[in-house]
Amino acid sequence: MELFNSALERNITFVRPAYFIISGFIGLPYMKYYYVFLSFIYIFSVLGNTAVMAVICLDHNLRTPKYVAVFNLALVDLLGNTALVPKVLDIFLFKNYIVSYNDCMTFLFFCYTFLSMQALSLVVLSYDRMVAIMFPLHYQIKVTNRSMFSLIAFFWIFAIIGYLFTVGLLTRLSFCKSVIINSYFCDHGQMFKLACNDNFPSLIISYLMPFTYFWLPFAVILSSYLCIGYALSKVASVHERAQAFKTCTAHLSLVVIYFIPLLITFTMQAKIHPNARIINLSLASVLPPMLNPIIYVLQTQEIKVVMQKMLKKKRQSRNIVK
Repeated sequence: MELFNSALERNITFVRPAYFIISGFIGLPYMKYYYVFLSFIYIFSVLGNTAVMAVICLDHNLRTPKYVAVFNLALVDLLGNTALVPKVLDIFLFKNYIVSYNDCMTFLFFCYTFLSMQALSLVVLSYDRMVAIMFPLHYQIKVTNRSMFSLIAFFWIFAIIGYLFTVGLLTRLSFCKSVIINSYFCDHGQMFKLACNDNFPSLIISYLMPFTYFWLPFAVILSSYLCIGYALSKVASVHERAQAFKTCTAHLSLVVIYFIPLLITFTMQAKIHPNARIINLSLASVLPPMLNPIIYVLQTQEIKVVMQKMLKKKRQSRNIVK
């Protein structure tokens, strides 16, 4: 802590530029097609996640701890893509590469908070599945709506405080080297390296935050599935194992879609061209929020049944009007 304080005390004179220039996609070929692709991703993400949230709100049978967690994930996905995609399109499609200092800090805070909440929301869902399979008789006692709301609220506060601290450290840096950020958004890793004074606290944060909000959630999810696998190995009936594991398929699909692309990019980043890394990370940021509602609608029987009932009622009401 003394090392952090001494480093911060040396940041006496601040050079705060009026703006930053986001240059991540500039000069890459055929990028207009990619921007159209991002537009479609955003539209489908908004429609899909809004539909999932609406179904959960409208059907009383889905107001259970599991679907509280699903609702939270849909909300996080919606907010995450809304924070990222429209701004990215504004920057690169409409060539508004210049982002003001305050807007860049705000952009960074919301993007990282929602990206981290995606991982933490998957931890919440893994906890729900682990308790449901390992302690089926005590599930309704251990996992209630109140406990689920409390866990989700804790993770929101945890993410918000972490990134408020991260942004706070950035505001203590002097940016006199350059104002060009080689990324598709106000990327923390690119920004603190532009500082010309002591950026050691931000350097530590650049290692600490991925560990806290990416690697640790991933380890917790893996551990929960090891526990689930152990619990299922004690079940005598193969049919019962299959039925229990079937309840995890949607969540496992979400975990694979979110973590695997990021794991590949992080572990092979030295071998990946910087432009390819930017494209990979941008896709890893925007695709899961679009795919998550599709997976839950297709793989979750309860949601499919509710949506079928809603569509049937809608058709019947149209026939009555005719």
